Amino acid sequence: MSAHESESIRRSIEVEYWVIDDEGRLTAPEDLVGVAPGVEREFVEPLLEIKTTPCESTAELRAELVDRLGRVLDRAADLGMGLVPLATPLADAEIAELPSDRTRIQNDVVGENFGYVRHCAGTHVHVEQVPGQAIDQLNALVALDPALALVNSSPYFRGNSLAAGARSKLYRWMAYDDVPHQGRLWRYVDDTEEWTRRLERRHEEFVADAMAAGIDRRAIETHFDPESAIWTPVQLREEFGTVEWRSPDTALPSQVLDLADSIVDVVSRAVDAEVTIEGQAGEVTADRVVLPAFDSVIGYVNAAIRDGLDSEAVRAYLDRMGFDVGEYDPITNELAGRATVSPAEARGIRLDYAERLARDIRRTTTVTDA
Repeated sequence: MSAHESESIRRSIEVEYWVIDDEGRLTAPEDLVGVAPGVEREFVEPLLEIKTTPCESTAELRAELVDRLGRVLDRAADLGMGLVPLATPLADAEIAELPSDRTRIQNDVVGENFGYVRHCAGTHVHVEQVPGQAIDQLNALVALDPALALVNSSPYFRGNSLAAGARSKLYRWMAYDDVPHQGRLWRYVDDTEEWTRRLERRHEEFVADAMAAGIDRRAIETHFDPESAIWTPVQLREEFGTVEWRSPDTALPSQVLDLADSIVDVVSRAVDAEVTIEGQAGEVTADRVVLPAFDSVIGYVNAAIRDGLDSEAVRAYLDRMGFDVGEYDPITNELAGRATVSPAEARGIRLDYAERLARDIRRTTTVTDA
């Protein structure tokens, strides 16, 4: 697919950032909420989400995210606050939730392991579904899931080194360990009917677990439907008409924008190119998209979480799948090297990266305006 054709597929992005005060302590967003369209609270107290609208091109997406983030940062500067582009807060033991019936139900169903999710800040990339091609797009995104390694942004959880992609480990291997169908990557699907059946089965399981936990069925159905009761990293979203990739960490704006651009380009190739599932290697060319067997994808995903771009197998795989791996420099590689991070060190690191984010926005604004 040509660059012109891939630009015609709309894309949007959602990015979460930790909010800190002028001493690096986590704090509630408060007056930052609503300073620009798409700037909203998340389900935990110190997290802020910035969403874009569906955009027709990379340039439009970049301009919109930078504008919205820039307005948030201007207000944050007035309040002595900052935004931190790290996937975990590094060392804080407890993160408070906002009161919510939906969150309460999730806590009751998942149990104490749901606490791991409170420490996670990520990025969601939405790619417009092309009529008749959504399953190829979905399967391509499943195969591209190891690309999360390109923006891993924290190896630490509660002060200890956990993995190159600590957030992904917290989500997939710890939070949803007892309900793996809810939070882990799903296998390829053959058609939309199969996807719908999977959603319905997972929803039925969720409702049954919630009722077993003593929750009224009416309350469950008020807050969860089949689409909103799963957290698998790659999803068909009927509500938005998109294929959604929820795996990447939060990172510097320029990093997540570059990743979104690469993802849209590769997924776009699956629209017109021949898509096959075969072998273990995988490859994207001008006229073919070869997706490896799912078990091979999981091997690459696990290495991406555990070792990130230090894994030669992951680097080689992403290169074959159309990514310019050398253009990415994950933050997690900058932070790694110490076994533990103290609360005081975490505050200092958060301040440093809040300033990095502000500089990144200023630099990206200059490029956008050029």
